[in-house]
Amino acid sequence: MRLKDRVAVITGGSRGIGKAIARRFLEEGAAVVITATNEDTLRKTAEELGKLGKIEAIRMDVSQFDVVQETFKKIIEKYGRVDILVNNAGIPSGPRGSGASFLQYNVTSTSGAQLIDMPEERFDQVISVNLKGVFACSKAVVGSMIERGSGRIINMSSVTAHNGSFGQTNYAASKAGIIAMTQTWAKELGRYNITVNSVAPGYTMTEMIQATPEKVLNIIKEKTPLKRLGKPEEIAAACVYLASDEAGFVTGTVLKVDGGIVL
Repeated sequence: MRLKDRVAVITGGSRGIGKAIARRFLEEGAAVVITATNEDTLRKTAEELGKLGKIEAIRMDVSQFDVVQETFKKIIEKYGRVDILVNNAGIPSGPRGSGASFLQYNVTSTSGAQLIDMPEERFDQVISVNLKGVFACSKAVVGSMIERGSGRIINMSSVTAHNGSFGQTNYAASKAGIIAMTQTWAKELGRYNITVNSVAPGYTMTEMIQATPEKVLNIIKEKTPLKRLGKPEEIAAACVYLASDEAGFVTGTVLKVDGGIVL
């Protein structure tokens, strides 16, 4: 068990990739705290995964800085530490669309709005959750990690950070910013034996992707060298590796789990 007796916090841990990460961490022996904004989904996930090990569900909006600091303070007081932080919480560029932009431009966008049409409030909302949320959560745990002289921070980016995505200015910017923060923090925190890495998933079979029209999914598969979509469990496996002792000399990296779509 590669994560035995470690304490892990996974934001956005109630469904999709976050839920898969929580499952794998429990299987590897970690005590897991999952956070999200939907209490019903949190409760159901905790009940489902509870048979695998110790799991706690806490409602938390990562875009609320003060709430995040207070929540992590309570977590650290209860468990004594946070060994692993997975910053997985995130929201899409815009309402789930029909995939028309993907079909029209043959690029990787299934929702959102072009620059000329994007409302300021939607830009701010995505940046607040996807980028500022990573900052808020990492800031909340890093002090205790420095005191203990160890820690793992894993930030969820995206392939859109590498090549942009039509109609997703806000989302692409947030995910590219995550990579920049990851590399900056790796330089700052390495002296304290804290590793900071990022995972950049490709198109993965989550609820959001499953709602995409089949015609669009077929285009995505065709553009992917492995000719299929990813599985949440494959993203989770990457996170287990980065959280484990096996990745003790890995920091500041971006691990693409994308089937080769960004080459």
